Amino acid sequence: MAEDLQIIKGTKAEQYEALIPQIKGLLTGESNLVANLANTAAALKEQFGWFWVGFYLVENDELVLGPFQGPVACTRIRKGRGVCGSSWEQARTLIVPDVEKFPGHIACSSLSKSEIVVPLFKEGNIWGVLDVDSSEYNQFDETDQQYLEQIVALLA
Repeated sequence: MAEDLQIIKGTKAEQYEALIPQIKGLLTGESNLVANLANTAAALKEQFGWFWVGFYLVENDELVLGPFQGPVACTRIRKGRGVCGSSWEQARTLIVPDVEKFPGHIACSSLSKSEIVVPLFKEGNIWGVLDVDSSEYNQFDETDQQYLEQIVALLA
């Protein structure tokens, strides 16, 4: 298990390339889901300094707040509601450059300006989503999508 996270500077891709092996190290040998989600959220928040990073887990017909880093958050989200519920319903990553322009956006914090939500798949079923918010507009792009999808695949 890794003891310290090595924060690196560089391009976004270089930062992800350095972070992914460290996340693998955090996950290796640990079977507890909460511990793995918590460390993944912490590693992402530490590396990139985003406003909020966390997980929502599917429970019956809702997403329920799981491990996260950042200010308090919405606890339950219905399927199809907001960015998280829409990502779950559509079974795909959603990148939102300006959350105020997203129909039905759930404003857990007025400080959130842009967002990316990545569904977590296991055996073809979605069991949760990774939700990342930034206090800046246009923070996320296809590079984030590519690497965050790799990271959540480690959690399956």
